[in-house]
Amino acid sequence: MKLVFLLEEKSMKCFLDGILPKILPEDVTFQTIPHSGKSDLQKSIRIKLSAWNEPDVKFVIVQDQDSNNCRELKMQLLQICNGTKRDVLIRIACHELESWYFGDLEAVSSAYCRDLSKIMKKKKYRVPDDIISPKHELQMILPEHQQIDGAKRIAKYIEVERNTSVSFKMFVNGIYKLLNCEEEHVK
Repeated sequence: MKLVFLLEEKSMKCFLDGILPKILPEDVTFQTIPHSGKSDLQKSIRIKLSAWNEPDVKFVIVQDQDSNNCRELKMQLLQICNGTKRDVLIRIACHELESWYFGDLEAVSSAYCRDLSKIMKKKKYRVPDDIISPKHELQMILPEHQQIDGAKRIAKYIEVERNTSVSFKMFVNGIYKLLNCEEEHVK
């Protein structure tokens, strides 16, 4: 089986290229396809789903929530997929990919060789999906952070079981369900 990930941006591709081998069974291959933002992703979904000519492929669409209503955004993406007759999983990163980093600040700490233990104790970072602008917050904590390089660096250290981001856990569990694994792997 193969999973094809249709992604909003390149930083998500770099991050997933690093963590998917930790998540997927060895007999599952994957391909990550970044787009140039939300509108580019949404324009290409129906085309890619309809034109993909390869057997035993399932699709995963990942987009940042940003300021959108999560449920409405998911419904919008489902409507785009309607009629393609493809197995599709849609996951929304609440609010941005960087929320998933805040879900495992130990990984961020290791990636940047910085002691972030004081940051980890702050109340506003305890629920990563509630951080309104995680990209901005991360930039304030780590001014040297660059989106692409940072995604690659942090992915090396992310521990799936340790991550506290609910949207990250939903992403991982959604993949397991798509692969027909019965149990939830990330609580």
